[in-house]
Amino acid sequence: MTTEPALEINRVDITSKSSRASLARMVTKLFDHWGITSTDQCSLLGLSPTSRMTLSRYRKGGSLDNNVDLLGRVGHLLGIHKSLRIIFPYNRDLVYEWVTSPNRRFDGKTPLEIMCHGYEGLLAVRRYLDFERGR
Repeated sequence: MTTEPALEINRVDITSKSSRASLARMVTKLFDHWGITSTDQCSLLGLSPTSRMTLSRYRKGGSLDNNVDLLGRVGHLLGIHKSLRIIFPYNRDLVYEWVTSPNRRFDGKTPLEIMCHGYEGLLAVRRYLDFERGR
């Protein structure tokens, strides 16, 4: 059994370049688990669809830019993952497939489709999962 690092962005010193590099590795690994395209990855991070070099830099240990929007997005993505792990503690496959599976709550769209519609989409998915966690 492997353990994953803590995913609490609010416990990370985002002014530290090494902390932002750690966050970059976590979010790119999460994208790999979700099995999403680089275009979707760029969209979720608020990057241009042609920013594949930036994604590559993150994968190779580069740090996230010290940008409020980017760091907020990463925080929400990791928060979404944390919520899914809490909601489905015994089904790791569902934790990773949920984002790309059609969902009645989103009128049959996938949570990924909702999240790719900008910051508000990320917030909508996160709020929904926070609500579900509180039930």
